[in-house]
Amino acid sequence: MKKKNNIFFGAALLMLSTLCLVSCDSFLDADNKASLDAEEYFQTKDGQVALRVSLYNGLRPMVCNTELTEYGTDLYLKTRTSEPNQLYKYTFDASNASIRSYYVSAYTMINNANCVLKYAAANAQYVAEAKFVRCYGYYLLTQQFGAVPYVTEYIESGRQDYPRTPLSTIYQSIIAELESIADDSSLPETDLEGNISRQAVKCLLAKVYLAAGWDLQTSLTDGVQGTYTVNSTEYFGLAAQMAESIISGHSLTMSFEDKWSPFNEGNAEEIFAVQYERNGFPGDEFTGGHSRQSTYGTGLGSPQVNGMKSCGELAPSQKSIRLWDQGDDRYAATFMLTIYNFTGTWPKSGYFAAYHTTAAEQATMPISCKYFPWYATETEINTFINSHRSNLVYDGMPQASQVFHIDNVSTLYTFQQTTGADKLKDPVDYLEHIKEGNRTASVPPVKKFDDANTPQIDNATGFRDVVMLHMSMMYLVAAEAQLMAGNEPRALQLVNDVRQRSHASALASFGAYAPSYTVPDDFGTLTALDVILDECARELYAETTRWMDLRRTRQLIRYNVAYNHYIESAEDMCNSLGEQKWYRPIPAAEIQNNIAITEKDQNPGY
Repeated sequence: MKKKNNIFFGAALLMLSTLCLVSCDSFLDADNKASLDAEEYFQTKDGQVALRVSLYNGLRPMVCNTELTEYGTDLYLKTRTSEPNQLYKYTFDASNASIRSYYVSAYTMINNANCVLKYAAANAQYVAEAKFVRCYGYYLLTQQFGAVPYVTEYIESGRQDYPRTPLSTIYQSIIAELESIADDSSLPETDLEGNISRQAVKCLLAKVYLAAGWDLQTSLTDGVQGTYTVNSTEYFGLAAQMAESIISGHSLTMSFEDKWSPFNEGNAEEIFAVQYERNGFPGDEFTGGHSRQSTYGTGLGSPQVNGMKSCGELAPSQKSIRLWDQGDDRYAATFMLTIYNFTGTWPKSGYFAAYHTTAAEQATMPISCKYFPWYATETEINTFINSHRSNLVYDGMPQASQVFHIDNVSTLYTFQQTTGADKLKDPVDYLEHIKEGNRTASVPPVKKFDDANTPQIDNATGFRDVVMLHMSMMYLVAAEAQLMAGNEPRALQLVNDVRQRSHASALASFGAYAPSYTVPDDFGTLTALDVILDECARELYAETTRWMDLRRTRQLIRYNVAYNHYIESAEDMCNSLGEQKWYRPIPAAEIQNNIAITEKDQNPGY
C-alpha cells in the first residue's frame, strides 16, 4: 500500500522555504531576497499546501533521532573500537551539539505548527493536524528536558524572552489540546497513508496521560534503586482508559515478521507513520531519505564492493543479546540472521537478496554471515555448517563466510576460500567480540527498517516509512497504565497478549518472570514494572523509545548502572554536587540567547 499523502509537493516546499526567510527574517538573520509577501501567499491554495508540507516534514528529524533516544540505556553499545560519545557516558554538558540540535528541531516543528495555526486558521483539518504536531513536539521536549518555554504563537520576529513554563502547565495544556481534537470530525477516524487521524490523536493522548501520571503524580524516593511513591492514579487511569479504547477489537493476529516487512507498509497495525517515498522525490534520492536501516548493527562492508547495506553504530548490549528466548518470533523478525554474499548483481545478491530471492534460490546462494542466538547449541551450529558446506566455501567472494554464535562468550567460525576447511576462532567475551576490528559484521543488524529498494550507494538512502504509533505499542502503554492504576491482573493479560502473538510463553504471574540475561545482585528484586519494560525492549527494539521509557518510569539510573557498560556507578550520572541527571540540560545557546532564562533555570545535574 503506498501513499497518497506524499509529503513533498516539490515546488510548494521550495516556495515555503523561501517565504520562511521572509517571515522569520530576524530570527534566521536572513534577508528578504524574494520580495514575497507571506500573508498573501499563505492565503492561496498553494500556500496552504506548502504550510501542510512544512508541518509534516518537521516531524522527520525527531522520529529519526537515535542519539538522545537510544544512547545511554541498557540496550545498546557502541560498535567496534570507536570511543563512545558523551551521551553513552553521561559526561555531556549544556554545550553538547546533539542535545542542542534536538532542542532546535523540536521547536522548529512547533513553530511550523504555530505557523499553520496562524495562516490556515480557516482550514479545520489543518488546524487539528497542527495541534497534534505541536503537542507531539512538546511531549518530546518534556520527556527530554522537563519544563521548557511553552510557545503558542508563530515566531517571526527577534523576540527573545520566553521563560520556562511549569511542567504541570505544559501537560495540562497539551492534554486539553489533544482532548479537543480527539473526536474532531475534520480528521479521519483512521488512516494508513500518512495523515493524522483521530486514532493517532488518541494514541498520543494516551502516552501523554501516562507521562503526566509519572511526572506529576508520583514522587521519586530513591533514584539509584528506582523506587517511587504513587500519589494519585488519576492520569494513569485516563491513560489506561484511552489505550484500552484504542486496542479494543484489535487483536494482535498479524505475525511480527509481516508487521515489519518492507513490503507491508501501511498495514493494519500501523496507526501513524512519517512518510517517505522514493518515487517522485523532487530532490536527490541518494541523500533525501533517512539512515534508520543503517543505524543498528556493526559494519557489514561497502555497498559498492561487498554488496552490503551501509551499517554500523549501535550494537546490542549484553542484556539485549539474551532478551529473546527460544521460540520468540520477534528475534528473527528484528534481526537479519542470514546475509548472502555478493555475486555482482544488486539487489539479487548481497544483503538485500533476502528480499529479492525465493527460498529455493537462497538454498544455493553463498552465505556471507550467519548468526545463531545465545540459546543455540554447538550441535545445532555444527549441523548447519555441515549441511551448508557448499554455501559457506566459495572462492572469489567479496567476504569470507562467517558463522557467529552470539552470547556472553561469543564464537566465530570462518571458512578458507581455497580449501574449504573451517577455522574456529577462540571464543571471547561478548564485549571483546564487538570491539575486535577484524570482526566485521560481528552482530546481526536490525532489519525492522530495511528498505528493500535501497540503491547500491552509501548515503541516507532509506525511504521506508518511520512508524511512530502502532497497535502493540498501545498494548504496552495500556499494560503500564493499568499496573500503575492498580489493576495488575489486566496489566499481566495485556503483556501476555503481546508475548503470545510472537509465541513467547505466557507468564502465570509477573513474579514468574525469569529473564535469561544476568541480573546483578544489587539490581534488586524484579518488579512487575521491570517485566513490562523488558517486554517493551523486545517489542519496540530500535524504535527510539528506550531512553524516554527509562526516564519516565524512574528507572534511568538503576538500569544504566546495571546494564550500561560505560557506567560504573550512580555517581557517573551525577554532577560534582551529587545532583542526578534525570533530564538533558537546557542548551547553553538557549540560556545565552533567551533573556527570560538564566543559569538558575538549568536542570539539576548541570
